[in-house]
Amino acid sequence: MLTAVILVCSLNVTPELGNCDRTNALHAIQVPEQFATPTMCMVQGQAYLAGTSFGQDIEQNERVKVLCIRKSELARRAG
Repeated sequence: MLTAVILVCSLNVTPELGNCDRTNALHAIQVPEQFATPTMCMVQGQAYLAGTSFGQDIEQNERVKVLCIRKSELARRAG
């Protein structure tokens, strides 16, 4: 099972989205449900963010990164 962790990052801090992690993200949100496939994790992670105030107020210089992480690796991978 996979857990979605959504990171909202500023391009001013991390111009390369690949360098965005929990330590430098403006917002880090863990989706409270789990998913069987990476595709569902990504789609539902984006949908979850869209329903939050963070998702509705994303600035032009901010980007979203969705991490789909196995529950057993969550603490290590997400920072």
